[in-house]
Amino acid sequence: MLHGYLDSLLEGARLTLGVALSALLLALLLGLLGAHAKLAQAVWLRRIAAVYTTLIRGVPDLVLMLLIFYGGQLAINAAAPQLGFDGYIDIDPFAAGVATLGFIFGAYLTETFRGALLAIPGGQAEAARAYGMSLWQVQRRIVWPQMLRLALPGLTNNWLVLVKSTALVSVIGLNDMMHKAGQAAGATREPFTFYVAVGVLYLLITSASVVLLRQLEKRVSLGSRALAL
Repeated sequence: MLHGYLDSLLEGARLTLGVALSALLLALLLGLLGAHAKLAQAVWLRRIAAVYTTLIRGVPDLVLMLLIFYGGQLAINAAAPQLGFDGYIDIDPFAAGVATLGFIFGAYLTETFRGALLAIPGGQAEAARAYGMSLWQVQRRIVWPQMLRLALPGLTNNWLVLVKSTALVSVIGLNDMMHKAGQAAGATREPFTFYVAVGVLYLLITSASVVLLRQLEKRVSLGSRALAL
């Protein structure tokens, strides 16, 4: 049915999943930093975080992908001679895709984490500090576990959108699942067959993600459910 291209599509799917997971790690880091910056006492931190989330959420993902890949490449090669490097530098499509998606979804997770942090009663952190905990201990033992539980539904939705957005990485030359499907469709002149196959693979990835994240949500909610009863 797939004319021997199944292995090629699966190889592309592994690369697609690698991009998604790597971008998620970057987005989580940026989201945590952005959320704490938005809630910081320093005005300049709040302003930087506000500009970041406003701009990123207002510009299409594809435009950002092309700007970072092509614009970043121009900027790096313009700066390279000043650092004593004379050769031409190519930006790796995998790195560009991960950086772009991580940067984009870091803005969305900033708002997700911010909402979760605001939902945690402030008195808990104050009580922990009065008990003698350091700031790091308060974050690790009190704030972040509750933030994870509260943010997990929004995090799940962002992860599903991120997985689907990896399809955009093919436009910058990454040999991912969409790129493999395009090659197979061009060789066999059966685009419908291969893009349906890609759709099925994306559906399998997102469906498995929903199952795993629901199990995680149940696990992190055990204590809160017991208290509610």
